Amino acid sequence: MKQIIAIIKPFKLDDVREALSNVGISGMTVTEVKGFGRQLGHTESYRGAEYAVDFLPKIKIGLVVTDEMVEEVIEAILKSSHTGKVGDGKIFVAPIEQVIRIRTGERDEEAV
Repeated sequence: MKQIIAIIKPFKLDDVREALSNVGISGMTVTEVKGFGRQLGHTESYRGAEYAVDFLPKIKIGLVVTDEMVEEVIEAILKSSHTGKVGDGKIFVAPIEQVIRIRTGERDEEAV
């Protein structure tokens, strides 16, 4: 099993959720986060004064999938979140040793 974490632009969340649903993903965790990478920040103006916005709003999506679904999920996220502009985000994939559903005690793939 693998954990997939995707950092995307906020306005792409509905597209990504729909794409993941289409490949059979029925659950995920979504968190509003702030950060920057190559996009860096930008300057905004408020009442005539300029100030730097160093951390930009992003969405962090987390899900755990079977090894067989990893590439399909990655492709769904890539296609649905891509704008071609700096700041589209990143996808991280990490191994998961064990999953346990608290309600039923199911383990590993049955718990996903």
